[in-house]
Amino acid sequence: MHCPFCGAGDTKVVDSRLVAEGQQVRRRRECVKCHERFTTFEEAELLMPRVIKSDGSRQPFDEIKLRGGIQRALEKRPVSIESIEASVTRIKLRLRATGERELPSRDVGEVVMQELRKLDQVAYVRFASVYRSFQDINEFREEIDRLSANGEGQD
Repeated sequence: MHCPFCGAGDTKVVDSRLVAEGQQVRRRRECVKCHERFTTFEEAELLMPRVIKSDGSRQPFDEIKLRGGIQRALEKRPVSIESIEASVTRIKLRLRATGERELPSRDVGEVVMQELRKLDQVAYVRFASVYRSFQDINEFREEIDRLSANGEGQD
């Protein structure tokens, strides 16, 4: 690893630890030449399936888009960044575990909704209302009734 400060090609690892539920290795490094310290993150590069949109077009999986949608649903809700990151990691693991090279966007959305249902029911209903294109208040009520019937609405 080259030093980002002086460009020297020799750095040493001072400390390593697992982060992101064991999916990444965080390394503290020190440049042998200028003695500056910096942090690197290492993770396995696994290919995510491509997403087949409802119009039939195909796109690469976009983690930034996934995280943004989850954060919008959770806006002003009492959910920690750590919980959001853990959910993103679980979603990616589940999508990879399908073994498919391509997945319909509908399947991706269903996995996201399952995670949101566990994190926060309000965020879940927000996301579902956009994702499923609720047309009126009755569709909101039906979704809330489903949550309550499954015993998920009580804390």
